[in-house]
Amino acid sequence: MNLSQELLSFDANIPRNQIGRIERGEISTSITTLQKICKALNIEIKDLF
Repeated sequence: MNLSQELLSFDANIPRNQIGRIERGEISTSITTLQKICKALNIEIKDLF
């Protein structure tokens, strides 16, 4: 999937810098945030792991 951090952050209603920090492993995130990301990506949370 070719999706920018900016578009993902818009679709998931999460700040773009937070998406980047999650990707780089700089921060942990909540299940709620993961659910928002999964909904924006149209995947199940298990697919992240």
